[in-house]
Amino acid sequence: MGMSGDGDEVVIILRPSLFIIVTILKLATLNLQTRHERKQMQISLSTILAIFSITLVILTSPSTSLYYSPSPPAAPFNSSSHSSHSSPPYAEWLSAHATYYTPANSTDALGGACGYSDGTGAAAAAILSHAVFEQGQICGACFELRCAEEDSPFDRRWCIPGRSVMVTATDFCAPNYGVDADEESGGGRCNPPKQHFVVPVDTFEKIAIWKQGNLPVQYRRIKCRREGGIRFTIAGSGIFISVLISNVAGTGDIVAVKVKGSRTGWLPMGRNWGQNWHVSALLQNQPLSFEVTSSDGVTLTSYNVAPKHWTFGQTFEGKQFES
Repeated sequence: MGMSGDGDEVVIILRPSLFIIVTILKLATLNLQTRHERKQMQISLSTILAIFSITLVILTSPSTSLYYSPSPPAAPFNSSSHSSHSSPPYAEWLSAHATYYTPANSTDALGGACGYSDGTGAAAAAILSHAVFEQGQICGACFELRCAEEDSPFDRRWCIPGRSVMVTATDFCAPNYGVDADEESGGGRCNPPKQHFVVPVDTFEKIAIWKQGNLPVQYRRIKCRREGGIRFTIAGSGIFISVLISNVAGTGDIVAVKVKGSRTGWLPMGRNWGQNWHVSALLQNQPLSFEVTSSDGVTLTSYNVAPKHWTFGQTFEGKQFES
């Protein structure tokens, strides 16, 4: 005899002798021919009950097997799992266009949309279109660019084959919505959804002839290599503390920052713009430590980066991510 349910299964295996049960039924219903024979064969009620009790003992003895099969346990919930914002060290190649700028029209003096007024530790500072810039969260990330030699509509005479350059995201190429995004010769090159890079002219000339102008390229995220440690430039006034984080190796971009004074706990900082992070706290006259998290989820802590008597406008160097 077997019984089954949705999640559990119970199996009962009975091993008594069916002959005993059949005998009891026959004795109870036996139709004897004569009264004398019925009296001789009559079984007292106590005898029947005794036989029935013995049968129950047999049914519930170890010869009866009960098997319980529970449902498989559900997979445990991993509370520590999380999505990563990281890019692989060498991501796939994507299509874009690139133009160049000269030192005369560079925006480095103003710091650009990322705030890197004194550089990022990289020679090639790139200005990115809206589709690549990610509202400033990409500031500090590194890209590899190469001329798109296999682009059939493009005249391959302008490419320098087998060459690529590394650039760092430092600024934003603002779209010109007064011009059609399909207009290649005007100001619509940085309009959404175009991926566009504006790089220094000397960087441009390493992969193509500068006369080409608007160059079809391929790009991908790569790890950044920097000299020295991460730089923390402190600005602000009073309790408003703003810190520009630059010269970041590894992924190059930062997604979370905390600051700690000798008289405070760890205080989370908010992104102001680009890689400028701020907090409202009284942190003067105490050494400052910083905890930064890159887009691949790696956290790096630099203790007592700024000394007790730090002042606004100073830059300090901490630890560095692996590149």
